[in-house]
Amino acid sequence: MTTAARVRVEGTVQGVGFRPYVYRLANELALGGYVLNDERGVLVEVEGDASAVERFVARLPSEAPPLARVERVAREDREPSGILSFSIAASPAGRIPDAPVTADSATCDDCLAEMLDPADRRYRYPFTNCTNCGPRFTIVRRVPYDRPLTTMAGFEMCESCLEEYLDPGDRRFHAQPNACPACGPELRLGKAVGDDALVAATEALAAGAVVAVKGLGGFHLACRADDESAVAALRTRKHREDRPFALMAADLASARTLAVFTDMDERALSARERPILIARRRPDAPVAPSVAPGSPDLGVMLPYTPLHHLLLAGAGGDLVMTSGNVSDEPIAYEDEDAVERLAGIADAFLLHDRPIETRVDDSVLRAAGSRRLMVRRSRGFVPDSIALPVPAGRPLVACGAELKSTFCVARGSRAWVGHHIGDLKNYETLRSFSDGIAHFERLFAVAPEVVAHDLHPEYLSSKYATERDGVDLLGVQHHHAHLAAVLAEHGRRGPALGAIFDGSGYGPDGTVWGGELLAGGLTGYERVGHLWPVRLPGGDRAVREPWRMACAWLFECGLDAPMPKPDGWQVITSMCRSGFNSPVTTSMGRLFDAVAALCGLRQEVTYEGQAAIELEAACDLSERGAYPMPGLDARETIAAVVADLHAGVPVERIAMRFHRGLAVATANACAEIGIETVVLSGGVFQNRVLTELTIEELQRNSLLPLLPQLLPPNDGAISYGQAAITAAAACSV
Repeated sequence: MTTAARVRVEGTVQGVGFRPYVYRLANELALGGYVLNDERGVLVEVEGDASAVERFVARLPSEAPPLARVERVAREDREPSGILSFSIAASPAGRIPDAPVTADSATCDDCLAEMLDPADRRYRYPFTNCTNCGPRFTIVRRVPYDRPLTTMAGFEMCESCLEEYLDPGDRRFHAQPNACPACGPELRLGKAVGDDALVAATEALAAGAVVAVKGLGGFHLACRADDESAVAALRTRKHREDRPFALMAADLASARTLAVFTDMDERALSARERPILIARRRPDAPVAPSVAPGSPDLGVMLPYTPLHHLLLAGAGGDLVMTSGNVSDEPIAYEDEDAVERLAGIADAFLLHDRPIETRVDDSVLRAAGSRRLMVRRSRGFVPDSIALPVPAGRPLVACGAELKSTFCVARGSRAWVGHHIGDLKNYETLRSFSDGIAHFERLFAVAPEVVAHDLHPEYLSSKYATERDGVDLLGVQHHHAHLAAVLAEHGRRGPALGAIFDGSGYGPDGTVWGGELLAGGLTGYERVGHLWPVRLPGGDRAVREPWRMACAWLFECGLDAPMPKPDGWQVITSMCRSGFNSPVTTSMGRLFDAVAALCGLRQEVTYEGQAAIELEAACDLSERGAYPMPGLDARETIAAVVADLHAGVPVERIAMRFHRGLAVATANACAEIGIETVVLSGGVFQNRVLTELTIEELQRNSLLPLLPQLLPPNDGAISYGQAAITAAAACSV
């Protein structure tokens, strides 16, 4: 019996070889009909033998191409029309897009094999790709994802590439970035072009040069990882005093010589997203001291473009591969701008002529027990959509916070969280932020009627929101957004209890929040607990000088300093006493700073979170003791730290006792409140030791810990939380 069906497939199904897959499956089952891309995803009309149609629908999601992410398959029976053959139809134009754009994906094994085969026409071609891999988000200008709407529009395919592109049996069928040395993008270094430029770059790297490399989503600054003079020169020129550099290893075997990875780590390293993975370094890791001074960890990634594979093979060793920017500026992605801004850093520039539409930094992950912890969500993950548990009744934009800035656009049940922008502290990052929002609004057809923002009036993201014309505004409390982001990511509305620990957030009571227990959900919250408040002497200056927080906590406890007092100690004590330029804070991040300073680990920092990172790194994991912190009152904790320092207890044991004490105190406070589901979020929970201990203690108290997985615990998730709150409020602003 002949039957017919219309099948709607939604999810990440464009630009991933889904139509040729459907074409091959339909022909295998001798079915007629057609498949096309439209504004919602993929639409299939299929008819033939009834059992064959059933098998077609059943196999459609289960055998999809590797980059596809099928979210929904809906079937509607139709009357047969007598179509005997199957074809791929053109995409209809002029409709509002609702199909996800695919993230960039690492080079597949097939393309890598071709690139390394001397007999292949793409031998050593650094822009080799197919429907299973290559650039997507960084080159797309509009949807549907077709070549004329990407930055490949200016490259006309040669006869051989066009033949592949038009052949439904070829894996490059409708591969929009398809190219080869005869017709595609080309490398350039000085006067050298093509493979000569590649050879010149690898020779420069091998000789100790710093090379600016134009990659997939912007520029990297690269040098040999084992060359101390090169790494030290890069660190000096980039004005990056202490923050570790990321490394790129040729393959897993090479990565294993750098750090200790679990099976889960290696799966993440090798996945199509190719993130930087933070792991404990090996004592004999072949890296220069200046790669990660003072850190027991290394950030390692594997090559994700053909160009990276070729550079590593030619340079003869692992490479430092850090963002191509000057500290505090966004990554460079346009040739002229990069040459101008990086001229004082790079010795040579390896460029190419494929434009980058959107600059995107590398993503960063670390493991916390058996869980994946996102530190920075960007290349490889963006712009995958994240569902909203309550659909947005009106299209909206959420502007996030100021540090680790992201934005979010939402329409209906979908939210698209933007790529990592950086800290909104200057014009360049603000321009990157506003340009990114404009691009997402075009890409996903979001014409915002509501704009959500942080309550802090001086954040540049908040000022951007207030300058938007013709929209309603909704201010969202910072820590409520943290709570909502985790709930919404897990498809929940609440109620839950949130332990939200971070550096700072604008409190409605006029104080600086940061160690909060919030009970509530998407539609509201109640502050049911917090860290004992102390003064923040000098405001933001205390963030850069942790010794000030040590002074503030000692003043609060009536204790004397157990370490040498920096100049100005008495002035800071007076500020704490009078309250002059010293707002009240419950910041958990600043408590970590205080303990790190008391232990002599760090009196001043060169990047945000440095003192806390070094305190975590100092932990002796075998230590079982825990400092008291009843009701999140850390005065007893500080007194115990000081007593142990006077008694000569090693810093490693003190650091671990502090972490365990905080974990126990958090779990006990949550148990007393009595809400079973506990959200852990805020930048402090990037701390692997604290996170693992807190999960353990919560479970011991029969509580259910809920952590972010798709988004970071830090402020990179704030925009999504704002969007979820705004949608749940039915945009009644």
